[in-house]
Amino acid sequence: MRLSEAADIRKVRLDTSLELIQRHAEMGIDSPVLATIVRTAGSTYRKAGARMMIFGTGEYVGLLSGGCLEADLREHAADVRRTGIARAIEYDMRGPDDILYGIGAGCEGAMRVLLEPAGSCSRAAYALSAATRSTAAGTPSALVVVHEASDVPLGTYALTPPLPPALILRGEAAIAKGCSEHLDTASASGRERAFIEHLAPTPRLLICGAGPDAQPVATAALALGWRVVIVDHRPAYAIPERFKGAEVLLAPAAVLADTVRLEHCHAVVVMSHHLPSDEAYLRILAESATPAYVGLLGPSARRRRLLEALGPSAAALTPRLRAPVGLAIGAVTPEGIALSMISEIHAFLAGL
Repeated sequence: MRLSEAADIRKVRLDTSLELIQRHAEMGIDSPVLATIVRTAGSTYRKAGARMMIFGTGEYVGLLSGGCLEADLREHAADVRRTGIARAIEYDMRGPDDILYGIGAGCEGAMRVLLEPAGSCSRAAYALSAATRSTAAGTPSALVVVHEASDVPLGTYALTPPLPPALILRGEAAIAKGCSEHLDTASASGRERAFIEHLAPTPRLLICGAGPDAQPVATAALALGWRVVIVDHRPAYAIPERFKGAEVLLAPAAVLADTVRLEHCHAVVVMSHHLPSDEAYLRILAESATPAYVGLLGPSARRRRLLEALGPSAAALTPRLRAPVGLAIGAVTPEGIALSMISEIHAFLAGL
C-alpha cells in the first residue's frame, strides 16, 4: 500500500536535519551559524529545507551536499560570524559555471543557501526551538526563511512577531495545506523572497516487545531521527537504559490502546516473541484505524496462526499488515533484520 493510498495516515517528515541541528544547538557550542537551503534547481544532493550548523571551531553537523560545498560554506560562515549579518549564497554547478566557483562538483544543479547567526539568543535559535517542540508533540509547524528583502532582516522566523503579519498568515496557510511554498514578490520597496516551510512531525515508531532483537530496531530508527516508543509487559525487558533515546513503557499488551496514543504513531512492529501478547497487540491494532503500517515479526506459519486466532477481526488488519515484516535482503543477524524492517518502514512512509 502506498502512502498516498492510506487515508488514515498523517503527513510525516523524513528529513530530520532540523532535529539534528537542534540537539547540537542545545549543547551551547560556541558561535554557531545556521545554513539553510532555500531554493534548488536541477540535481542537488539536498533540497530546500535541509540545514547544517557550522561552529566557530570549523566543525559542523548536517550536510547540504556530498561534502563538495561544505568547505566553501565554512568560509562564508566565518564572515557571517564576524559581522553578525545574515547573507545568501548562490551555487550553480550546471555545466561550465561550475568551474567559476572552483568547486568542480559536477552535480548539474544549483542551490541558494542562507547563512545566519544562530547563537542561543538569536532569532534562528528561537524559531528552531519552537518548531522542534511542536513537531515532537506530534503537531505540524512552519518556519519562514526570508532570504531576500529590503525591509525585513534576513533569517529564519517562527510564526510570531517580528515576522510581518502577512508572512505569519502565509506560514499558517502552509500548515493548513500541509505543504511548503516559495514566495517571490516585487514591490516599490524591492524584491521579497522567502521559503515557507511546512514541518510535519517526524516518524513515530511503536515497537511492541522489548526483547534483545528490539534494541537494534530502536537504534536504527533513532539514528534516523525518528521518535521511538517501546512497550512490553516484562519488567526484565522494559528498562529505559536498554533503549537510550526512546520512550519505554511497562504495560500489559491488553491495555496498549490506553498506554500509547496509536493515532500519533506512523508505524508499529509487533515483536514480543510471546504469542498471547502478540495476539493481544494485533487485536487492538485491528480495532484501531492507525497506524497504517503494522509489521509482524515471525514466519508465515506464525502469522497464519495469529490471524486465525483473531477471527473476524483479522479482516480489518490484513490490508495494513506486513508479515513477515521487513524487506527481503537476506538478513540473518539481529542488526540485518532491523535494517530490513526500518528500510521497509522508511519506504512506506516515503510513499514507495
